Amino acid sequence: MATSTDNTELEQQVSSSPSRLPYHVSFNDDQLPASRQDSLSSAEKSGRFVVVKSSDVPDINENDTMDSSHTTIENEKMPLQAQSDVSVKFNESIFEEHDHRPRTVLDQLYNYKGGIVPNAAEREKPSTVQQQSANLGTIFGVYLPCVQNIFGVIVFIRLFWLIGIAGIFQTLLIVIICSSCTLLTAISMAAIATNGIVPAGGAYFMISRSLGPEFGGAVGILFYLGNTFAASMYIVGAVEIVVKYMCPEKCRLFGDDVEIPSVAFNHYRIYGTILLLIIGACVLIGIKFVTKIAPLSLCAVLISILAIYAGVIKSSFSPPDLRICLVGSNPSHLIKSNVLHNDIERYCRPDKWCSRDNETILCPLYVAICNKSTNTLCSPNGYIENVRAVPAVPGLKNWQLSENLFSHYRQEGEVERDVKGDASYEVVAQEITTFLILVGIYFPSVTGIMAGSNRSGDLRDPSRSIPRGTIAAIITTSIIYLSNVIFLAACVHSSLLRDKFGDSVNKQLIVAILAWPNKWVIMIGAFCSTVGAGLQTLTGAPRLLQAVAKDNLIPILSPLAKSYRGEPVPALFLTLLICECGILIADVDKLTALLSMFFLLCYGFVNLACALQTLLKAPSWRPRFRFYHWFLSFMGVCLCISIMFIASWYFALVAMLIAIVIYKFIEYKGAEKEWGDGIRGLSMSAARYALFRVDESQPHTKNWRPQLLAFFNAQRNEEDEVFTLRHPKLLNFLYQLKAGQGFVVAASILEGDYLEKHQYIEPVRSVLKAGLAQAKVQGFAEVLAAKDAEDGISALIQTEGLGGLRPNTIILCWPIHWKKDYDSYTADAFIRTIAIAEARQCAVIVPKNIDNFPEHKQIQEGTIDIWWIIHDGGLLFLIAFLLKRNKVWARCRIRLFTVAQLEDNSVEMKKDLEQYMYQLRIEAEVNVVEMEDQEISAYAYERTLKLAERVKLLKDLKLPDKELQLQAKGFERRASKPQIFMDSIINNQQRQQSFEESNDQYQYTFTPNQLETLKKSVTESSMRKMHSAVRLNQQIRERSRDAKLVLINLPSPPSKHTSLAAYSYMEYVDALTEGLDRLLLMRGSGREVITIFS
Repeated sequence: MATSTDNTELEQQVSSSPSRLPYHVSFNDDQLPASRQDSLSSAEKSGRFVVVKSSDVPDINENDTMDSSHTTIENEKMPLQAQSDVSVKFNESIFEEHDHRPRTVLDQLYNYKGGIVPNAAEREKPSTVQQQSANLGTIFGVYLPCVQNIFGVIVFIRLFWLIGIAGIFQTLLIVIICSSCTLLTAISMAAIATNGIVPAGGAYFMISRSLGPEFGGAVGILFYLGNTFAASMYIVGAVEIVVKYMCPEKCRLFGDDVEIPSVAFNHYRIYGTILLLIIGACVLIGIKFVTKIAPLSLCAVLISILAIYAGVIKSSFSPPDLRICLVGSNPSHLIKSNVLHNDIERYCRPDKWCSRDNETILCPLYVAICNKSTNTLCSPNGYIENVRAVPAVPGLKNWQLSENLFSHYRQEGEVERDVKGDASYEVVAQEITTFLILVGIYFPSVTGIMAGSNRSGDLRDPSRSIPRGTIAAIITTSIIYLSNVIFLAACVHSSLLRDKFGDSVNKQLIVAILAWPNKWVIMIGAFCSTVGAGLQTLTGAPRLLQAVAKDNLIPILSPLAKSYRGEPVPALFLTLLICECGILIADVDKLTALLSMFFLLCYGFVNLACALQTLLKAPSWRPRFRFYHWFLSFMGVCLCISIMFIASWYFALVAMLIAIVIYKFIEYKGAEKEWGDGIRGLSMSAARYALFRVDESQPHTKNWRPQLLAFFNAQRNEEDEVFTLRHPKLLNFLYQLKAGQGFVVAASILEGDYLEKHQYIEPVRSVLKAGLAQAKVQGFAEVLAAKDAEDGISALIQTEGLGGLRPNTIILCWPIHWKKDYDSYTADAFIRTIAIAEARQCAVIVPKNIDNFPEHKQIQEGTIDIWWIIHDGGLLFLIAFLLKRNKVWARCRIRLFTVAQLEDNSVEMKKDLEQYMYQLRIEAEVNVVEMEDQEISAYAYERTLKLAERVKLLKDLKLPDKELQLQAKGFERRASKPQIFMDSIINNQQRQQSFEESNDQYQYTFTPNQLETLKKSVTESSMRKMHSAVRLNQQIRERSRDAKLVLINLPSPPSKHTSLAAYSYMEYVDALTEGLDRLLLMRGSGREVITIFS
């Protein structure tokens, strides 16, 4: 009674709670933008929710009917995380129905699906249907599917042979190594699977959402190939069971002995292709048909394992009545049963003569051995020494266990190490065997751990069932493998264990001999379980490929995303084709080594994903599974890589090469996805760490590289409101400077108030990004809304960058129409930009006539001319050198021009400059231009590096080498500041003040008379300056008229920022550069950017 009252009160509280809460959760499907919805998989789209105000929800009374029409909410939806159409039923969501009958074990076994990956149609079912189907627990949802998929063909047809070759100790070590790899992977997978809802998709979903689309796509394809070749292995293994053991005589197609490997492989190819077509037809019928076969396969696995244990127990007190024939000792030669006409008791004897049907005949053993001219087993008197028939399965014996402790690795054709045998009558090794090879052969026996995660959509509680069921399945199968190793080694004769195909026991399967009640239990069970595993693998592989195709990571796979009747038919046909290629290999041992690589890469990336997420400590990394650690995941990564190279180093390299090719292809061509993956988190952490490591002080000269901040003018078309860039060839110029290995920021200023212009910021940024991508420039796009262009440029120059990673070089085009007001860069703004850059200690590059600059494919042949008027720290040399490293300018020669007075020693100056360029490791042709004009000398003479005087001074001081270098560096630093101040045409007072300010900082070679002459008259000085610009322009045009590119120093701007001064400065630069087709005006930052020292 109390319980009933409590339930009633609780129901009343629940029913009234929506009216008291300001918000509650509702489900909807159309809150995300289209771009974000495209980046989500269909599985992620199921279950996204929004918060809705309670005022929009009708009150719920006891008599109200919870119809779906009353629960539709349309207004004031606030998106949170997920979407789905689920009606709100409080009583059903909180309380279970009391009249619901529990499902019986048989019912669950009947509906058991074996961990098959659902197709696209199943994943896109309404969540109400998914909710009804999500009723599998840990046992039937995870544990049994994993057990079924882990137990494969290898345990039946190869495990005993591994024991015979490697011995107990090394076989146990192989099992432990491989099981440890899968156990560590399961721990990592459990952490990932419990970190939120895991939609169906298995390892591909976990890796792609944890490591990003590139890794996810690469590993998804490799995991698909692994599953496809696993199907080939299962089919070939099933055919081997039939051809070798179930009907070795009746199944022959060519009348030849299937004992010969080449003949056996041809049988496997034919029968394997037929079996593949049958399985493919079953898969094509549909998933429902396949799921009905899953319980049969599961039962076959369980019965087969139980039959082995029953046989072990029976052999301890009643061993099978089966004998093998051995000849000699140390080593013992195991005789093939067909040599003895499959009658061991009668013909396994040392005599020459035997009786058959009251007739005396030569013994078959004598005929096989003593007729060999090189045989040493036969005595001179025709007697075969030490012939004995021993029990094939002695039962649990201590001495038998001790005989199988150690390894018996052999080369092809050997009986024991370094002992050759005769394959015509005895069992010999058919291939080279080593510990490394056996690891690769055995590893597929422990795969299949993803079966539970593949069907997580059907689990009642995936975050609870996946870790428990998977780890329990691995522990169970590992215990079974370990116990089988010990039991088989203690029950079966050591020579028989090394008989790979049962040639000494009339082609019988060794495990089947041991089984109870009959050998056919094992053979039929092994065949059924192997075919069932192949059927499930061929059902899951196309769905995995379809999942990759639907994510649109690899455009070429897009046709494979289609479905017909809910089945991935195109992907299935491709899978059957690839599987047929594996069947044509026809060798189980080679197939196991190949598919091991794919699974190991997949498992390695699962471990890497967990380790990466743990080390990054992302806020979203909150797995419910607590028994994980990044070191365990790291050990899993190392173990996977080690096993790959242990098993087959060349297959490992091939698998890694395939992964790298797919990764780079997705990176280059694939669709962009933002899944919040760990690789991007790792990039952010690495960037953060690197930024903290970068010193904010000025870098050393050797480390200086141009970090570019380029300004673009974005124009808006009023008709279609589309933005375009003026001077797009500036982007090509940025690409040609990429040899500097610096970062690039393409910036644009939107004039106006931010609140009015903010809607245009993203369109302009998109235009900049598209331009950078088209020009193949790896850089960043920045858009700033400011009241005017001058303020915006100033703000970006001051604030752009982070920590020690800030632009040190400003690039802006020369304002061609600077005399007209409508141009964005007016003369005043241009002058102020240069001044701000100088105050910020940034270099300035001003391309003039940028629209004439070449594109990527326009290879230039000619010269790059440097007119070195100012020693500005070597910026001109460095930019010319970087341009020449690009293919566009690679065929051009560099020429250096400098200006000297008539009284200078031009020959010595040229010699010193050539030596200087040699020390800079830059190949350049040096030319010295002599000019008489005093004004030119005033502009140029001191601005040219006086190498002759510097070298002579240092030699006269006779300093040691170390001090000489220090003095040289100090000279470079002092000389790096632009040494002549170029003022505009202003009044006498401004000119006098400008010269006084300049004299405080720089030294001139002007004589007092020359200085007085300059101060006499403003008009005379202005005319002389313009005349000097024209004269220097004539020299440049005369010598560089055929140059493909001219680099010249940008004169220093006026200190007084008036309109008249700016106008005069622009006129002067125009006169200086008139008639030059392609020109780069440069102004250094005031420090050295290139040095002669290493």
